[in-house]
Amino acid sequence: MIRILVCEDDPRFRALIQKALAAVPDFALAPEAATGEEVCARLAGGGEPPDLLLLDLELPGIGGIDVVRALLPRLPALEILILTTFADENRVFEAMRAGAAGYLVKGLAPRQLEAAIREVMAGGSVIDPALARRFWNLFSASRGQRPAPGQLGADELEVLTLVARGLSNPEAARVLGASTRAVKATLQQIYRKLGVSGRVEAAVAALQAGLINL
Repeated sequence: MIRILVCEDDPRFRALIQKALAAVPDFALAPEAATGEEVCARLAGGGEPPDLLLLDLELPGIGGIDVVRALLPRLPALEILILTTFADENRVFEAMRAGAAGYLVKGLAPRQLEAAIREVMAGGSVIDPALARRFWNLFSASRGQRPAPGQLGADELEVLTLVARGLSNPEAARVLGASTRAVKATLQQIYRKLGVSGRVEAAVAALQAGLINL
């Protein structure tokens, strides 16, 4: 089962998301939240955290990006998928750099939301196609602005190049002839060396330093 917590301030839209997710047999819904403060307090209170947080970016009070920054240092295994009407590439970039695993624009079909959740849980990253070109252009424009703080080995660079090109952990494992567990362990080593919290931020740091090419 994939345990999902939905944080969305619009009650009608939140109900639609909950209904769509509840229809998927292997999705289990945690109690929903309406604000960033609520979800941060709940996940700081102990107990088993969800596997994935479906998070609105534009929340009253604490915004989605600040929620990502507050939660991931304490819950590094938590996957966060941003779902919003906001389509500014600078905010996309900021959310992904903060550690979100994906970014989707509201209005997508339930089957697309399900597919995005499964991709993220498989170790991939998801970006709405309408934003992808602008998103990666912003990444490209940032190259060379700061060096990566840690030196990566050849095996680590190979893994990072594959995931930066959009391969999920299982897909990268198949290409490399390795196990998914080994790919995940290598990514954790990369994150420690680069001082980052996730695969997208690691890819950005390596691109900026000229260590990998897409």
